[in-house]
Amino acid sequence: MPVQTVQALGALLIGGVFVFAGIEHFVKFAAMRDYLAARKFPAPALMLAAGSAVEVVAGFLLAVGVAKPFAAGALILFTLATNLMLLRFWASEEPERQVLRNAFLINVAVIGGLLLAGTF
Repeated sequence: MPVQTVQALGALLIGGVFVFAGIEHFVKFAAMRDYLAARKFPAPALMLAAGSAVEVVAGFLLAVGVAKPFAAGALILFTLATNLMLLRFWASEEPERQVLRNAFLINVAVIGGLLLAGTF
């Protein structure tokens, strides 16, 4: 398979995951807002709406190959913010610490994929 095809498929897959997640957050908005509020997230409704919109728009742009560096950059910033604000494993006790740390590390890997997707 040609390298450009593999790169386009990779961008489609990683962008598609963000589109799916963003749409799901809007569909389950009340439950997600309440979860964020329980985790002491600042302005949970506003942050959820803004974050979900970034996921959908930037994910779509990345998936279809439009403005890939911008889209990947927006998703990297979103993922970093999510990691630091929501997946605070260092402030948790076991076994929750392990679950949050694993999610944090998976997001670090996603950031690596976004760096690759945004540069090709």
